[in-house]
Amino acid sequence: MMQNVHLAPETDEDDLYSGYNDYNPTYDTEELENDIAFQEAVRTSHGRRPPITAKIPSTAVTRPVATGYGSKTSLASSMGRPMTGAIQDGVTRPMTAVRAAGFTKAAVRGSAFDPLGQSRGPAPPLEAKNEDSPEEKIRQLEKKVNELVEESCIANSCGDLKLALEKAKDAGRKERILVRQREQVTTPENINLDLTYSVLFNLASQYSANEMYAEALNTYQVIVKNKMFSNAGRLKVNMGNIYLKQRNYSKAIKFYRMALDQIPSVHKEMRIKIMQNIGVTFIKTGQYSDAINSFEHIMSLAPNLKAGFNLILSYFAVGDRDKMKKAFQKLIAVPLEIDEDDKYISPSDDPHTNLVIEAIKNDHLRQMERERKAMAEKYIMTAAKLIAPVIETSFAVGYDWCVEVVKASQYVELANDLEINKAITYLRQKDFNQYDEAVETLKMFEKKDSRVKSAAATNLSFLYYLENEFAQASSYADLAVNSDRYNPSALTNKGNTVFANGDYEKAAEFYKEALRNDSSCTEALYNIGLTYKRLNRLDEALDCFLKLHAILRNSAQVLYQIANVYELMEDPNQAIEWLMQLISVVPTDSRALSKLGELYDSEGDKSQAFQYYYESYRYFPSNIEVIEWLGAYYIDTQFCEKAIQYFERASLIQPSQVKWQLMVASCFRRSGNYQKALDTYKDIHRKFPENVECLRFLVRLCTDIGLKEVQEYATKLKRLEKMKEIREQRVRSGRDSGGGSRSRREGSAGSDSGQSCSASSKGERLSAKLRALPGTNEPYESSSNKEIDASYVDPLGPQIERPKTAARKRIDEDDFADEELGDDLLPE
Repeated sequence: MMQNVHLAPETDEDDLYSGYNDYNPTYDTEELENDIAFQEAVRTSHGRRPPITAKIPSTAVTRPVATGYGSKTSLASSMGRPMTGAIQDGVTRPMTAVRAAGFTKAAVRGSAFDPLGQSRGPAPPLEAKNEDSPEEKIRQLEKKVNELVEESCIANSCGDLKLALEKAKDAGRKERILVRQREQVTTPENINLDLTYSVLFNLASQYSANEMYAEALNTYQVIVKNKMFSNAGRLKVNMGNIYLKQRNYSKAIKFYRMALDQIPSVHKEMRIKIMQNIGVTFIKTGQYSDAINSFEHIMSLAPNLKAGFNLILSYFAVGDRDKMKKAFQKLIAVPLEIDEDDKYISPSDDPHTNLVIEAIKNDHLRQMERERKAMAEKYIMTAAKLIAPVIETSFAVGYDWCVEVVKASQYVELANDLEINKAITYLRQKDFNQYDEAVETLKMFEKKDSRVKSAAATNLSFLYYLENEFAQASSYADLAVNSDRYNPSALTNKGNTVFANGDYEKAAEFYKEALRNDSSCTEALYNIGLTYKRLNRLDEALDCFLKLHAILRNSAQVLYQIANVYELMEDPNQAIEWLMQLISVVPTDSRALSKLGELYDSEGDKSQAFQYYYESYRYFPSNIEVIEWLGAYYIDTQFCEKAIQYFERASLIQPSQVKWQLMVASCFRRSGNYQKALDTYKDIHRKFPENVECLRFLVRLCTDIGLKEVQEYATKLKRLEKMKEIREQRVRSGRDSGGGSRSRREGSAGSDSGQSCSASSKGERLSAKLRALPGTNEPYESSSNKEIDASYVDPLGPQIERPKTAARKRIDEDDFADEELGDDLLPE
């Protein structure tokens, strides 16, 4: 094929481009008007060529074309030079342009030189995309799938898990349609595997977030079993996490180990996290020896705080004292890898340096360092409190060992906190033999730095306040405030001491300052509400308690205070509504139930009042006010037999109060059981021989029945009435005489008269008709509604009105978190 191809030689004596600059008179258009032959040819058909008959329609000439493959006969041009591609003297002429640049056949004289064609105007508009083409449809569908995946992830980060799942499902449906369309247009090798992987992975994650674990596992299985996805084996970690949430610990360990086998050793951090998950799972199954092996391996390769803490828990579970000590020392030695605080202190007055330090003082990196340090301190404090009682013969010796170890480590400042916690632990254990030592330990920190001094003084103020030693409490509260003016607990305790002295306005100022320093100090907000209630500023008190309710949604104390304020504002409907919320939180609180009964009784709804009083009696059958109301209710409804059991219980609770036994006898008499009533009155007379009311009923019953003992009881009744008159005369004469003798006589008369009527404050809450029982024909009348008082007692403490104290370490709190392993699972 190449035999007819002739290349131009590199060196040629003849100029291949000769003749281009020679002038040919044929192209002299200026003389064409004077050319007789040319003008004749234009006017007539002279010189016209005969028509060409070609077999090929598009062929313009019949002569052979001089090419490298056809005939080699070359035709001379009009200027006598060889044609392009012709062979002259055995050498082929190179190819040239068909026409010269910038010139056309239609060029006229005087036209501008325009080689780029700029005079033709702007280029025509681009052709519109054909949206109906398969490639364009695939491209648009792929874009839509990516958008759905992104929207699903954003919805998940915003907490809208249902929307995230719906978007993920929609993305999965559209991705399957996309795959089918690609298979129809292109080969299967062109399928976007990355898009398929991301869609399936997001769908599995959303299933797991919505606790649809079976669907999540199925989706993960689809990814893992597909060999076309690279590194899909590490998703078995997420499958192990799901099995761990389902408490299927054996399968969780299995999948963790499978993932560990498929992750290369170069990914050291990933392997460490999976081993932590395996150790945590072993702890949950009680296989502490296997957990110890896992955590020991981690601590030898890459020690971290969580692994060290979990190792201490494992040794604590098996009871190995020596290993607990060694593990605690390993935990202390874990490097924090954070900058020292001195870095953020300006060494000079350079404005540029100060600006840089001010910018980085509270940036995200600094906040992360603070969080890491706080987490380390939490783990160390919790571990010390956990192992201190068991590593030595006593709690004190063990705690001292922990303090010494901490002092020799990078956490020197934690030693003071451990000492304070030691004192608080003594109090929490209710070891009153160590109470003085705990107080002395706290007093030792009075000369320490301001932070430790403030914490110790706050605790001391809290202790003295609980002991009602308000002077000492106020003194230590002042010390705490002076040491750290921004300590909200110290300000709250100072406000409490002022509140106890009755200066409510000043107490409110301390509580407000505590809130300004820490808006989350709920104790201060609660105490402000109590203070405003004492000052009868009920609207402000209600506002405080409603704000607190927005923070503590299920606080029984807050709910009761809101109901109490509404009751004081004479809005019983709102009070009832809030008490209903209260009993939904603490359904067994007898005081709340009795208060509800009281409010319904004041509204005239006896049936609802009876229901709540009866529920209160079921949970606490020793409330005298409730017993009294129930007995009165049954008497009003003419069911005296049912009232007997309540008065009998009241007589058991207050055996020295004769009125309850008189109520029992009166109920027997009302129900027509005169013999039982007579026996009850006789029993009362034996216990209280000087009770005039009992003798009067004995005389009446014996007279009605016709018993012989009537004369005996009548004689005793006359003698007692005569003695009562003599006492009354002495009282009157004593009032007239005055002086010290009058006081003595009044005291003597008061001690001798009515022994059964010397009731306690709660017993004296009976109605006026009940107190006037001896002078009436009917022995009992129901008490009026407003005279039955049942005040609420907080379920968490005996005095609801007492301000809350806020110590840095609350005695009633349980700071132990030793059973919690933390979030050690590898994030999905």
